[in-house]
Amino acid sequence: MHPPLPEYPARLYALHLARILERENVVDFDGERKVSTQAFFTEEQGGTMFGVLVARDEMGNEVLLKAFSGACQGERNLQGWADHLVEEEAYQAYLEHHDPEIKRMTEALSKEHTAQLAQQRSIMSQTALQAYYNLYRIPTLGGEPIGLGALFSEGKIPTGSGDCCAIKLLGFALSHRLTPMSMAEFYFGRETQTRKHLQFYGPCDEKCKPILKGMLHLDIIHRDEDLMVVNKPASLLSVPGNGAEHQDSVETRVRLLFPDAPRQCAVHRLDMDTSGLLVIALNKEAYRHVQHQFREHMVQKTYVALLDGVVTEEQGRIELPFRLDPNNRPHQIYDEVHGKWGTTLFHRIRVERRADGRLATRMLFIPLTGRTHQLRLHSAHPKGLGKPIIGDRLYGNGASDRLHLHAKTISFLHPRTNERMEFSTQDPF
Repeated sequence: MHPPLPEYPARLYALHLARILERENVVDFDGERKVSTQAFFTEEQGGTMFGVLVARDEMGNEVLLKAFSGACQGERNLQGWADHLVEEEAYQAYLEHHDPEIKRMTEALSKEHTAQLAQQRSIMSQTALQAYYNLYRIPTLGGEPIGLGALFSEGKIPTGSGDCCAIKLLGFALSHRLTPMSMAEFYFGRETQTRKHLQFYGPCDEKCKPILKGMLHLDIIHRDEDLMVVNKPASLLSVPGNGAEHQDSVETRVRLLFPDAPRQCAVHRLDMDTSGLLVIALNKEAYRHVQHQFREHMVQKTYVALLDGVVTEEQGRIELPFRLDPNNRPHQIYDEVHGKWGTTLFHRIRVERRADGRLATRMLFIPLTGRTHQLRLHSAHPKGLGKPIIGDRLYGNGASDRLHLHAKTISFLHPRTNERMEFSTQDPF
C-alpha cells in the first residue's frame, strides 16, 4: 500500500539507522548487544523490515521511534525499540495456559498418528491462535482501541498481523499521545524475489492495510505532500456538520493525522450515505488548484449503484432540474422553472438477483454536473430511470444496510506536476 505518512524526514533517520545496524552488527546496539544482524542474511531466517517514525509530543517536541517487524531471533521486545502490541505479561500467561497441552498432544501424535488425535490437535491449535489474536488491542487515532478480528473481513486474520513495524510504530505513538508526522520502512537482510537489502517499502496490503485503516480511521488510497485520496465509508460525513454529534467526518479525521492541513481540506463532497473516493488537499495551493478543476468540469468521476428493479435501457443520458424543498430538508424536488439542471450518463452493467430473491440492476453512472443528490434523483424519479437506488432513505424505501451508491473512480490533474492522476476502487456491494 502507499505509505500513509510522508517519508521525509523519517527516511533520513532510517538511513542513519541502517548504517548503525551495518556498523554495529547487532540489533540491540543500545542494549545488551545479543541479537546479531548476521542471521538476517541466512537462508534459515532471512531478513526483516525496520522502520522509523517521527512524531510530535504535546509540547511540540520531536520524538523519534524505531521498530522491527515480528521478532528478532525470538526476541519480541528489545531495549530502545517500540514494544510488541501484546504486553509481555499477557503473552507469558497465554503461553503458560496453551503451550503445555499443545506440546503434550504433539508428543502423543509423534508416537501414534491417528486421525482423531490430529483433529484434536488442529482444533486445539486453532483455539490457541484465536486466544492469541484476542490479546491484541489496536490503538486508534480516535482513542478507542479495537480488536484485531474486527479489522479483517470475516475475521480471517493473516499470520503475523499486528507484528509489522509500521503497526508497532503507530501503536506506540497513538498510545502515548504522540502525533505521527513521518514514517519510513526499509528491508534489511538476504535478498528475496520481492525485497532487496536497504530498499524502502510501504506497508504491506495483506496484513498492514486493514489494520492501518482501523488505526487511522481513514482508508488512504494515495498520499503525497500535496493531497490525499481516501475511500470514504458509507455513513461518514465528508465535512463536519452542525452540533457536537456531527463533528466526526473525513475532514476532522484528516486534521487529526495532518494537523497542518487546511481547515477546509475536502476539495469536494460525497453524501454521508455514499461511499467512495474523496480528494483531500493538504495545503491551500492544492485545494485551490483541484477545486478549480471541479468548477471547470475537468475532473472525471464514475459511480456504481444497485437499482431496485430491472432497467431495460443499456445506456443513455438523463437531464432533469431539481431544487431544495425548504419544508423537507435535505429533500430535493423536481422543478422545471426554478430547479438546477443536472446531467448524468448511464451504462447498464448487468441485472443480478440479490440474496432476498429480488432483481437489481448494477449501473455505472458518469455525472457531468454535480447537483445535490443528482444520481439518487436521476435513478428514482419517473422522468429518470424510475428505479431508486437500493437503501435510499430519501427517495426509495431505505430497507437496506446502506445506500448502494459508491464513487468508484476519479481522475484529475495533480496540482504540482500537472500529471493526470487516476484512482479506482473495488465495488463494496
